[in-house]
Amino acid sequence: MNIDRAVLAFAGMVVLAGLLLSLYSSWWLLLSAFAGLNMLQASITGFCPAAMVFRKMGLKPGNAFS
Repeated sequence: MNIDRAVLAFAGMVVLAGLLLSLYSSWWLLLSAFAGLNMLQASITGFCPAAMVFRKMGLKPGNAFS
């Protein structure tokens, strides 16, 4: 698995977790909103904190976050 796929998988899990947890409290929808905003800013700026963490964990770079 490379950094690109790990970032996408992590973002997808955060969005789905926020949606599932919103069954208990609608405030959890903010987690999904935060993930969406973070993906949007990463697509514009190229800066992604999750990619930096995955790089430090030793994953090989992909095309997007090299």
